[in-house]
Amino acid sequence: MDTMKILHIIAPGQPIIREVPIPEPPPGEVLMKIIAVTTCPHWDIHIMDGIPMFPGAELCYPYTAGQPGHEAMGEIVKLGPGTSGPFPGTRVAAWRDAGHHRQGCYAQYVCAAVENVIEIPSSLEPEAIAPLELAMCVEVSFSRLRQLDAVAGKRFGVAGLGPAGLAAIQIARANGAREVVGIDPLPARRQLALALGADEAIEPNPETFPSGRYGPKSLDAAIDCTGLKASIEFLMDRTRDAIAIFGVLRETVDYSTRHWGGLALLGYTPHNRPAAEKALSYITTGKLNLRPIVTHTMPLTDYAAGVRMLKSKEAVKICFRPWE
Repeated sequence: MDTMKILHIIAPGQPIIREVPIPEPPPGEVLMKIIAVTTCPHWDIHIMDGIPMFPGAELCYPYTAGQPGHEAMGEIVKLGPGTSGPFPGTRVAAWRDAGHHRQGCYAQYVCAAVENVIEIPSSLEPEAIAPLELAMCVEVSFSRLRQLDAVAGKRFGVAGLGPAGLAAIQIARANGAREVVGIDPLPARRQLALALGADEAIEPNPETFPSGRYGPKSLDAAIDCTGLKASIEFLMDRTRDAIAIFGVLRETVDYSTRHWGGLALLGYTPHNRPAAEKALSYITTGKLNLRPIVTHTMPLTDYAAGVRMLKSKEAVKICFRPWE
C-alpha cells in the first residue's frame, strides 16, 4: 500500500512525522498532492501550547493528524467516484477550512471536498498562493465594511500587523481607501506594512496616536486583526464610523456613551466562495501580494522549530514543504 508522511501533534509541544496510507477520496472529493502549506500562527501556537483556539472549546490529544494545517495549495491527483473536475494535474488552493475533525494539510496528500478547492494559475509561486484561505477570511470582513461604504475614500486603520493585518493593508488599498494606517507595537511589522502600501505605520499608544474620534488623526473605519480587548478599545476611541473585529475575541469589549454616537462594531460572518474568488482576483491582478508575508520556507520536519519562530515573532508566516 502506498504511504505518505503526515504531521501528528500527539501532545502539547510534541509533533511527530508519521507514515500512513495515502487516503482514497470519497464521492464528491478530490485527492490533492500538497506542494506548500502555510501556518495560521494563532492556530499553530495554541495547539502546540495545549490551549483551545476558541475560548471554551474542547481540545483533545493526540490532535487530529495533519492539523491544524489548512492553508494549502497543490495539484489534483485523483477524483473520488462520480466526482467531476477539477481534473488531475490541475493546480488548486484550499479556500475553505474543512474543519479540525478531519485530516489536515500538514501532509503530503489530503482529501478535500471539491467545493472547498479553487483552481489557480500554475504560474503563481507556492508561497504567494498557499495562504489564499487567509485572504478569503480577511475579505469576508471587508465585504461587511463595503456594505457600510466604510473603505473607499476613507482614512482606514488596521490594528495588528501579523499575516491578516498585512493582507488587510493591501485589501484596503485595493478597495480604494484614501489613506491606510497600520498600527502595531513591533517596528519590523510596521516597516513591512509600509512596504506593502500603508501610508502610515504607528505604535498603539496615546503619544503617537492621541485619543479622539473626530480629531485630525482619527480614522473613518478600521479592522482589528488581534482580537484583543486593548486593541479594539484603542480603535474605538479613534474611529468615527465602523470597526470590523477580525481577530478571535476572547474578552468583553466596553462600548460606552462616547462610542454610541455613530460607531458600529461588526462581528464576523461565514466563509463563502465569492470572498475566495474576490481574494484570488486581488492576487492575480497584483493588488495583493502574499509572498512578503511568508518570511520563511522550511521542510515539514522542522515544524516545531517553525512554531518557536512564530512565538518569538522571528517569523510572520512560514511555508512548509511536505516533500522536502
